[in-house]
Amino acid sequence: MEKSTLKNIFDKIASVNPKYRLEDVVFMAPQLIQLIDNPSEELQLAAVKKHGKSIKYIQNPSEEVQLAAVNQNGLTIYFIQNPSEKLQLAAVNNNGWAIQFIENPSEELQIAAVKKDGRTIKYIQNPSEELQIAAVNNNGYAIQFIKNPSEQVQLAAVKQNGWAIDYIQNPSEEVQLAAVNNNGYAIQFIKNPSEQVQLAAVNKYASSIQYIQNPSEEVKNLARDKGVNI
Repeated sequence: MEKSTLKNIFDKIASVNPKYRLEDVVFMAPQLIQLIDNPSEELQLAAVKKHGKSIKYIQNPSEEVQLAAVNQNGLTIYFIQNPSEKLQLAAVNNNGWAIQFIENPSEELQIAAVKKDGRTIKYIQNPSEELQIAAVNNNGYAIQFIKNPSEQVQLAAVKQNGWAIDYIQNPSEEVQLAAVNNNGYAIQFIKNPSEQVQLAAVNKYASSIQYIQNPSEEVKNLARDKGVNI
């Protein structure tokens, strides 16, 4: 239905019942602001505070309106042209994934994004090692989006979430141990784990022995001592 037709329908309804004036209904249905010619800033603020994405229907919104929109939903920065640094920071502080819509984000923005959700490093080009560590400290699974992570980054990732080892190629024994010490079940993602790694995994979670092929008697005994019937 065309905007003009929809507006006419609301105008006719409002002529019968004034409480359905578009200016009043916007407070309940923000998207209807698109039907109002030159809405006041008060109406614009009411709309975006209720539903940030309604900013896409507002021409030349003030910075106050823009800030209100990204504070309600950071992803609405997608609809804002040439956002200021202040606006960008507000957006990623609300939702780290907003960084995907920001061109050439500053280091401050990058750090804010990964501290909100480490996986947003996916949208950051050539992240520094410091940024990579901040990302995996927030979410170990962020390592899947990092090319050739250093051992330090790998260790940080598995210490945050042992299962992140699933995304690490040829992890060292130190990384393997850190992973199973965080979560014994991470051993299922380790090829040919050493006896030391097996013992660490079973010591963490005895039932993780189910993922170990041909465990040694020492590993079996440790599992039995912890109540597992083998």
